[in-house]
Amino acid sequence: MELADIDLCDPENFVAGVPHEWFALLRKEAPVYWHPDPDGQSDGFWAVTRFDDCVGVNRDYEHFSSAAKTSLFADFDDELIEQQRMMMVNMDPPMHTRYRRLVSKGFTPRMIRDLEAKVVVATDAILDSVCEQGTADFVEQISAELPLQVIADLMGVPQEDRHLVFDWSNRMIGADDPEFQISAEAAGQAAMELYAYADQLCEVKRLDPHTDLFSVLTQAEIEGDSLSQLELDMFFLLLSVAGNETTRNLISGAMVAFFDNPDQWERLRADRSLLPSAIEEMLRYVSPVMHFRRQVTSEVTIGGQVMAAGDKVVFWHTSANRDESVFADPDRFDIGRVTNNHMAFGGGGPHFCLGANLARMEIRVMFDRLLDRMPDIHLDGEVQRLRSNFINGIKHIPVAFTPSAPLG
Repeated sequence: MELADIDLCDPENFVAGVPHEWFALLRKEAPVYWHPDPDGQSDGFWAVTRFDDCVGVNRDYEHFSSAAKTSLFADFDDELIEQQRMMMVNMDPPMHTRYRRLVSKGFTPRMIRDLEAKVVVATDAILDSVCEQGTADFVEQISAELPLQVIADLMGVPQEDRHLVFDWSNRMIGADDPEFQISAEAAGQAAMELYAYADQLCEVKRLDPHTDLFSVLTQAEIEGDSLSQLELDMFFLLLSVAGNETTRNLISGAMVAFFDNPDQWERLRADRSLLPSAIEEMLRYVSPVMHFRRQVTSEVTIGGQVMAAGDKVVFWHTSANRDESVFADPDRFDIGRVTNNHMAFGGGGPHFCLGANLARMEIRVMFDRLLDRMPDIHLDGEVQRLRSNFINGIKHIPVAFTPSAPLG
Protein backbone atom coordinates (compact mmCIF):
# COMPACT_ATOMS: atom_id res chain seq x y z
CA MET A 1 0.00 0.00 0.00
CA GLU A 2 1.25 3.46 -0.94
CA LEU A 3 0.14 7.00 -0.12
CA ALA A 4 -1.23 7.35 -3.65
CA ASP A 5 -3.72 4.54 -2.88
CA ILE A 6 -5.37 6.57 -0.09
CA ASP A 7 -8.67 8.31 -0.86
CA LEU A 8 -10.29 9.87 2.20
CA CYS A 9 -12.81 11.79 0.08
CA ASP A 10 -14.95 8.85 -1.05
CA PRO A 11 -17.46 7.82 1.67
CA GLU A 12 -17.61 4.38 0.05
CA ASN A 13 -14.16 3.70 1.51
CA PHE A 14 -15.64 3.93 5.02
CA VAL A 15 -18.58 1.53 4.58
CA ALA A 16 -16.62 -1.61 5.52
CA GLY A 17 -15.12 0.24 8.50
CA VAL A 18 -12.81 3.15 9.20
CA PRO A 19 -9.66 2.55 7.08
CA HIS A 20 -7.33 2.62 10.09
CA GLU A 21 -4.52 1.07 8.05
CA TRP A 22 -4.53 4.19 5.83
CA PHE A 23 -4.31 6.49 8.82
CA ALA A 24 -1.49 4.40 10.31
CA LEU A 25 0.46 4.80 7.07
CA LEU A 26 -0.19 8.54 7.03
CA ARG A 27 0.93 8.96 10.65
CA LYS A 28 4.10 7.04 9.85
CA GLU A 29 5.07 8.48 6.46
CA ALA A 30 3.15 11.74 5.96
CA PRO A 31 1.41 12.96 9.13
CA VAL A 32 0.62 16.27 7.42
CA TYR A 33 -0.21 15.09 3.92
CA TRP A 34 -1.33 17.06 0.88
CA HIS A 35 -4.31 14.97 -0.20
CA PRO A 36 -5.30 15.63 -3.83
CA ASP A 37 -8.92 15.86 -4.87
CA PRO A 38 -9.48 12.62 -6.84
CA ASP A 39 -12.21 14.30 -8.89
CA GLY A 40 -10.05 17.29 -9.74
CA GLN A 41 -12.81 19.68 -8.64
CA SER A 42 -10.60 21.48 -6.11
CA ASP A 43 -6.94 21.87 -5.21
CA GLY A 44 -7.04 19.28 -2.42
CA PHE A 45 -6.42 19.60 1.31
CA TRP A 46 -3.95 18.96 4.11
CA ALA A 47 -4.82 15.76 6.00
CA VAL A 48 -3.55 16.07 9.58
CA THR A 49 -3.42 12.71 11.34
CA ARG A 50 -1.15 12.78 14.44
CA PHE A 51 -2.59 13.56 17.87
CA ASP A 52 -0.46 16.58 18.78
CA ASP A 53 -0.91 18.18 15.35
CA CYS A 54 -4.70 17.64 15.42
CA VAL A 55 -4.98 19.19 18.88
CA GLY A 56 -2.80 22.06 17.71
CA VAL A 57 -4.97 22.79 14.67
CA ASN A 58 -8.15 22.60 16.74
CA ARG A 59 -6.89 25.03 19.37
CA ASP A 60 -5.15 27.56 17.09
CA TYR A 61 -8.20 29.44 15.78
CA GLU A 62 -6.05 32.41 14.75
CA HIS A 63 -4.32 30.39 12.00
CA PHE A 64 -7.02 27.76 11.42
CA SER A 65 -10.47 29.27 10.93
CA SER A 66 -13.81 27.49 11.33
CA ALA A 67 -15.71 30.47 9.95
CA ALA A 68 -13.83 31.04 6.70
CA LYS A 69 -15.20 27.98 4.86
CA THR A 70 -17.11 26.26 7.74
CA SER A 71 -15.89 23.24 9.72
CA LEU A 72 -17.42 20.78 7.24
CA PHE A 73 -15.51 18.86 4.58
CA ALA A 74 -17.64 19.96 1.62
CA ASP A 75 -17.02 23.21 -0.25
CA PHE A 76 -20.10 25.47 -0.18
CA ASP A 77 -21.00 28.60 -2.12
CA ASP A 78 -20.66 31.97 -0.41
CA GLU A 79 -24.38 32.32 0.37
CA LEU A 80 -24.53 28.98 2.17
CA ILE A 81 -21.26 29.69 4.00
CA GLU A 82 -22.73 32.96 5.28
CA GLN A 83 -25.72 31.10 6.67
CA GLN A 84 -23.60 28.30 8.15
CA ARG A 85 -21.54 30.88 10.05
CA MET A 86 -24.56 31.38 12.29
CA MET A 87 -23.89 27.91 13.76
CA MET A 88 -21.49 27.75 16.72
CA VAL A 89 -19.33 25.00 15.22
CA ASN A 90 -18.65 27.33 12.27
CA MET A 91 -17.61 30.37 14.32
CA ASP A 92 -14.27 31.77 15.47
CA PRO A 93 -13.67 33.88 18.59
CA PRO A 94 -14.77 36.48 19.53
CA MET A 95 -18.15 35.64 17.91
CA HIS A 96 -17.83 32.04 19.11
CA THR A 97 -17.04 33.22 22.64
CA ARG A 98 -20.12 35.46 22.75
CA TYR A 99 -22.37 32.73 21.38
CA ARG A 100 -21.00 30.06 23.72
CA ARG A 101 -21.56 32.30 26.75
CA LEU A 102 -25.22 32.55 25.82
CA VAL A 103 -25.95 28.91 24.96
CA SER A 104 -23.93 27.54 27.89
CA LYS A 105 -26.77 28.77 30.12
CA GLY A 106 -28.59 25.63 29.02
CA PHE A 107 -25.74 23.23 29.87
CA THR A 108 -25.10 23.91 33.53
CA PRO A 109 -24.01 21.00 35.76
CA ARG A 110 -27.32 21.34 37.58
CA MET A 111 -29.32 20.85 34.36
CA ILE A 112 -27.30 17.72 33.55
CA ARG A 113 -27.81 16.35 37.08
CA ASP A 114 -31.53 17.06 36.89
CA LEU A 115 -31.74 15.12 33.62
CA GLU A 116 -30.09 11.95 34.96
CA ALA A 117 -33.15 10.57 36.76
CA LYS A 118 -35.16 11.02 33.54
CA VAL A 119 -32.41 9.30 31.55
CA VAL A 120 -32.54 6.24 33.84
CA VAL A 121 -36.34 6.05 33.48
CA ALA A 122 -36.13 6.52 29.71
CA THR A 123 -33.45 3.84 29.35
CA ASP A 124 -35.49 1.29 31.30
CA ALA A 125 -38.57 2.12 29.22
CA ILE A 126 -36.55 1.61 26.01
CA LEU A 127 -35.31 -1.78 27.23
CA ASP A 128 -38.83 -2.66 28.41
CA SER A 129 -40.07 -2.18 24.85
CA VAL A 130 -37.84 -4.99 23.52
CA CYS A 131 -36.90 -7.20 26.50
CA GLU A 132 -39.74 -9.73 26.05
CA GLN A 133 -38.90 -10.30 22.37
CA GLY A 134 -35.35 -11.54 22.88
CA THR A 135 -34.25 -9.80 19.66
CA ALA A 136 -33.95 -6.22 18.47
CA ASP A 137 -32.28 -3.87 16.03
CA PHE A 138 -29.92 -2.34 18.56
CA VAL A 139 -29.60 0.93 16.63
CA GLU A 140 -33.21 1.67 15.77
CA GLN A 141 -34.80 0.34 18.95
CA ILE A 142 -32.18 1.03 21.64
CA SER A 143 -29.20 3.28 20.90
CA ALA A 144 -31.10 5.76 18.71
CA GLU A 145 -33.98 6.10 21.15
CA LEU A 146 -32.10 7.30 24.23
CA PRO A 147 -30.28 10.37 22.84
CA LEU A 148 -33.39 11.19 20.84
CA GLN A 149 -35.56 11.26 23.96
CA VAL A 150 -32.90 13.10 25.97
CA ILE A 151 -32.32 15.79 23.36
CA ALA A 152 -36.09 16.24 22.97
CA ASP A 153 -36.44 16.74 26.74
CA LEU A 154 -33.42 19.04 26.83
CA MET A 155 -34.67 21.24 23.98
CA GLY A 156 -38.30 21.21 25.09
CA VAL A 157 -39.53 19.23 22.07
CA PRO A 158 -42.65 17.17 22.83
CA GLN A 159 -41.76 13.47 22.88
CA GLU A 160 -44.36 12.75 20.22
CA ASP A 161 -42.31 14.96 17.83
CA ARG A 162 -38.92 13.37 18.56
CA HIS A 163 -38.97 11.13 15.47
CA LEU A 164 -39.29 14.22 13.29
CA VAL A 165 -35.89 15.25 14.68
CA PHE A 166 -34.58 11.71 14.05
CA ASP A 167 -35.73 11.84 10.43
CA TRP A 168 -34.32 15.33 9.78
CA SER A 169 -30.90 14.51 11.26
CA ASN A 170 -30.71 11.20 9.35
CA ARG A 171 -31.48 12.95 6.08
CA MET A 172 -28.86 15.64 6.72
CA ILE A 173 -26.03 13.43 8.05
CA GLY A 174 -26.86 10.48 5.81
CA ALA A 175 -26.75 12.53 2.63
CA ASP A 176 -24.20 10.13 1.11
CA ASP A 177 -26.09 6.99 2.15
CA PRO A 178 -28.78 5.66 -0.21
CA GLU A 179 -30.92 4.43 2.70
CA PHE A 180 -31.50 7.99 3.92
CA GLN A 181 -30.92 10.19 0.90
CA ILE A 182 -34.10 10.10 -1.15
CA SER A 183 -32.92 12.75 -3.61
CA ALA A 184 -30.10 15.24 -4.06
CA GLU A 185 -32.29 17.91 -2.44
CA ALA A 186 -33.35 15.82 0.57
CA ALA A 187 -30.71 17.15 2.98
CA GLY A 188 -31.56 20.77 2.20
CA GLN A 189 -35.28 20.08 2.46
CA ALA A 190 -34.74 18.41 5.85
CA ALA A 191 -32.90 21.51 7.09
CA MET A 192 -35.73 23.80 5.92
CA GLU A 193 -38.34 21.64 7.70
CA LEU A 194 -36.21 21.69 10.85
CA TYR A 195 -35.87 25.50 10.77
CA ALA A 196 -39.63 25.92 10.39
CA TYR A 197 -40.21 23.64 13.36
CA ALA A 198 -37.63 25.53 15.45
CA ASP A 199 -39.37 28.83 14.64
CA GLN A 200 -42.67 27.46 15.94
CA LEU A 201 -41.06 25.91 19.02
CA CYS A 202 -39.32 29.16 20.00
CA GLU A 203 -42.56 31.10 19.63
CA VAL A 204 -44.27 28.67 22.01
CA LYS A 205 -41.37 28.98 24.50
CA ARG A 206 -41.53 32.79 24.44
CA LEU A 207 -45.22 32.72 25.28
CA ASP A 208 -45.05 29.87 27.79
CA PRO A 209 -41.48 29.31 29.05
CA HIS A 210 -40.51 26.33 31.21
CA THR A 211 -37.12 25.00 32.38
CA ASP A 212 -36.02 23.40 29.09
CA LEU A 213 -33.08 24.65 27.02
CA PHE A 214 -35.04 26.59 24.40
CA SER A 215 -37.15 28.29 27.05
CA VAL A 216 -33.85 29.41 28.60
CA LEU A 217 -32.29 30.42 25.27
CA THR A 218 -35.26 32.47 24.05
CA GLN A 219 -34.94 34.51 27.26
CA ALA A 220 -31.11 34.41 27.56
CA GLU A 221 -29.37 37.77 27.67
CA ILE A 222 -25.86 38.85 28.62
CA GLU A 223 -25.12 42.59 28.79
CA GLY A 224 -28.08 43.29 26.52
CA ASP A 225 -27.04 40.65 23.98
CA SER A 226 -29.48 37.91 22.99
CA LEU A 227 -29.81 35.28 20.26
CA SER A 228 -31.59 36.08 17.00
CA GLN A 229 -34.19 33.69 15.61
CA LEU A 230 -31.77 32.52 12.91
CA GLU A 231 -29.15 31.80 15.57
CA LEU A 232 -31.73 29.83 17.55
CA ASP A 233 -32.67 27.89 14.40
CA MET A 234 -29.04 27.04 13.69
CA PHE A 235 -28.48 25.95 17.29
CA PHE A 236 -31.55 23.72 17.07
CA LEU A 237 -30.01 22.10 13.97
CA LEU A 238 -26.63 21.71 15.68
CA LEU A 239 -28.18 20.06 18.74
CA SER A 240 -30.40 17.83 16.62
CA VAL A 241 -27.32 16.42 14.92
CA ALA A 242 -24.60 16.76 17.58
CA GLY A 243 -26.81 15.67 20.47
CA ASN A 244 -28.47 12.86 18.57
CA GLU A 245 -26.21 11.38 15.89
CA THR A 246 -22.97 11.42 17.86
CA THR A 247 -24.22 9.76 21.06
CA ARG A 248 -26.28 7.24 19.12
CA ASN A 249 -23.31 6.19 17.02
CA LEU A 250 -20.99 6.11 20.02
CA ILE A 251 -23.31 3.69 21.86
CA SER A 252 -23.77 1.62 18.69
CA GLY A 253 -20.07 1.55 17.84
CA ALA A 254 -19.17 0.64 21.43
CA MET A 255 -21.64 -2.25 21.41
CA VAL A 256 -19.99 -3.60 18.24
CA ALA A 257 -16.58 -3.18 19.90
CA PHE A 258 -17.81 -5.32 22.79
CA PHE A 259 -19.13 -7.94 20.34
CA ASP A 260 -15.70 -7.99 18.67
CA ASN A 261 -14.01 -8.18 22.10
CA PRO A 262 -16.31 -10.33 24.29
CA ASP A 263 -13.61 -10.64 26.95
CA GLN A 264 -14.00 -6.90 27.61
CA TRP A 265 -17.76 -7.27 28.08
CA GLU A 266 -17.20 -10.06 30.59
CA ARG A 267 -14.54 -7.97 32.29
CA LEU A 268 -17.01 -5.10 32.71
CA ARG A 269 -19.73 -7.45 33.93
CA ALA A 270 -17.37 -8.75 36.58
CA ASP A 271 -16.15 -5.32 37.69
CA ARG A 272 -18.60 -2.44 37.27
CA SER A 273 -16.03 -0.03 38.76
CA LEU A 274 -14.37 -0.11 35.32
CA LEU A 275 -17.33 1.72 33.76
CA PRO A 276 -15.75 5.24 33.91
CA SER A 277 -12.57 4.10 32.15
CA ALA A 278 -14.65 1.95 29.78
CA ILE A 279 -16.61 5.05 28.70
CA GLU A 280 -13.41 6.93 27.87
CA GLU A 281 -12.16 3.91 25.91
CA MET A 282 -15.45 3.73 23.98
CA LEU A 283 -15.06 7.40 23.06
CA ARG A 284 -11.44 6.94 21.95
CA TYR A 285 -11.97 3.67 20.10
CA VAL A 286 -15.15 4.65 18.24
CA SER A 287 -14.55 8.41 17.67
CA PRO A 288 -18.05 9.04 16.26
CA VAL A 289 -17.04 12.33 14.60
CA MET A 290 -14.11 11.41 12.39
CA HIS A 291 -12.86 14.83 11.31
CA PHE A 292 -13.39 18.58 11.14
CA ARG A 293 -12.19 21.11 8.62
CA ARG A 294 -10.35 24.43 9.01
CA GLN A 295 -9.08 27.09 6.60
CA VAL A 296 -5.60 28.59 6.94
CA THR A 297 -5.76 32.35 7.54
CA SER A 298 -2.03 33.14 7.29
CA GLU A 299 1.11 31.12 6.57
CA VAL A 300 1.78 28.55 9.31
CA THR A 301 3.90 25.42 9.77
CA ILE A 302 2.47 22.18 11.17
CA GLY A 303 4.41 18.92 11.30
CA GLY A 304 7.19 20.44 9.21
CA GLN A 305 4.80 21.40 6.39
CA VAL A 306 4.33 25.03 5.42
CA MET A 307 0.67 25.85 4.83
CA ALA A 308 -0.33 28.90 2.83
CA ALA A 309 -3.20 31.26 3.54
CA GLY A 310 -6.38 29.83 1.99
CA ASP A 311 -5.31 26.18 2.24
CA LYS A 312 -7.94 23.68 3.31
CA VAL A 313 -7.05 21.57 6.36
CA VAL A 314 -8.87 18.46 7.62
CA PHE A 315 -7.79 17.07 10.98
CA TRP A 316 -8.84 13.51 11.78
CA HIS A 317 -9.96 12.67 15.34
CA THR A 318 -10.30 9.04 14.34
CA SER A 319 -6.59 8.93 13.49
CA ALA A 320 -5.40 11.05 16.43
CA ASN A 321 -7.16 8.65 18.80
CA ARG A 322 -5.12 5.74 17.40
CA ASP A 323 -1.77 7.56 17.48
CA GLU A 324 0.91 5.07 18.56
CA SER A 325 3.00 7.82 20.13
CA VAL A 326 0.17 8.68 22.55
CA PHE A 327 -1.77 5.44 23.11
CA ALA A 328 -0.12 2.09 23.86
CA ASP A 329 -1.39 -0.65 21.53
CA PRO A 330 -3.95 1.80 20.09
CA ASP A 331 -5.92 -0.71 18.02
CA ARG A 332 -6.74 -2.75 21.13
CA PHE A 333 -10.08 -2.11 22.85
CA ASP A 334 -9.07 -1.99 26.52
CA ILE A 335 -11.74 -0.82 28.98
CA GLY A 336 -9.15 -0.55 31.74
CA ARG A 337 -6.89 1.82 29.80
CA VAL A 338 -5.44 4.23 32.35
CA THR A 339 -3.85 6.92 30.16
CA ASN A 340 -6.62 7.95 27.78
CA ASN A 341 -6.46 11.64 26.92
CA HIS A 342 -8.46 11.17 23.71
CA MET A 343 -9.85 13.97 21.55
CA ALA A 344 -13.31 12.54 20.84
CA PHE A 345 -14.71 15.82 22.24
CA GLY A 346 -12.23 18.02 20.38
CA GLY A 347 -9.06 18.03 22.48
CA GLY A 348 -9.78 21.25 24.39
CA GLY A 349 -9.74 24.80 23.11
CA PRO A 350 -12.73 26.98 22.22
CA HIS A 351 -14.48 24.19 20.32
CA PHE A 352 -14.46 21.62 23.14
CA CYS A 353 -17.83 19.84 23.01
CA LEU A 354 -20.44 21.68 25.08
CA GLY A 355 -22.42 18.48 25.65
CA ALA A 356 -19.50 16.24 26.70
CA ASN A 357 -20.79 15.62 30.23
CA LEU A 358 -24.32 14.98 28.98
CA ALA A 359 -23.01 12.42 26.49
CA ARG A 360 -20.90 10.68 29.15
CA MET A 361 -23.93 10.47 31.43
CA GLU A 362 -26.12 8.93 28.72
CA ILE A 363 -23.43 6.36 27.84
CA ARG A 364 -22.94 5.44 31.50
CA VAL A 365 -26.64 4.95 32.16
CA MET A 366 -27.21 2.94 28.97
CA PHE A 367 -24.40 0.46 29.55
CA ASP A 368 -25.12 0.20 33.26
CA ARG A 369 -28.71 -0.83 32.48
CA LEU A 370 -27.66 -3.14 29.62
CA LEU A 371 -25.23 -4.96 31.91
CA ASP A 372 -28.00 -5.44 34.46
CA ARG A 373 -30.84 -6.34 32.14
CA MET A 374 -29.28 -7.90 29.03
CA PRO A 375 -25.97 -9.36 30.24
CA ASP A 376 -25.91 -12.01 27.49
CA ILE A 377 -26.66 -9.64 24.58
CA HIS A 378 -24.89 -10.80 21.43
CA LEU A 379 -24.73 -10.13 17.70
CA ASP A 380 -27.44 -11.91 15.71
CA GLY A 381 -26.75 -10.95 12.11
CA GLU A 382 -24.78 -8.51 9.99
CA VAL A 383 -23.80 -5.02 11.10
CA GLN A 384 -24.70 -2.36 8.50
CA ARG A 385 -22.55 0.78 8.55
CA LEU A 386 -23.32 4.31 7.39
CA ARG A 387 -21.81 5.45 4.10
CA SER A 388 -19.99 8.52 5.42
CA ASN A 389 -16.45 9.81 5.86
CA PHE A 390 -17.66 12.27 8.55
CA ILE A 391 -19.70 10.25 11.05
CA ASN A 392 -18.44 6.82 12.12
CA GLY A 393 -22.00 5.58 11.97
CA ILE A 394 -23.89 2.31 12.16
CA LYS A 395 -27.40 1.94 10.75
CA HIS A 396 -28.40 -1.54 11.94
CA ILE A 397 -27.15 -4.05 14.52
CA PRO A 398 -29.33 -7.18 14.89
CA VAL A 399 -28.96 -8.48 18.46
CA ALA A 400 -30.35 -11.30 20.57
CA PHE A 401 -30.58 -11.81 24.34
CA THR A 402 -32.49 -13.89 26.86
CA PRO A 403 -36.10 -12.62 27.02
CA SER A 404 -37.13 -11.04 30.30
CA ALA A 405 -40.14 -9.33 31.86
CA PRO A 406 -40.37 -5.54 31.60
CA LEU A 407 -39.83 -3.52 34.75
CA GLY A 408 -42.99 -1.53 34.11
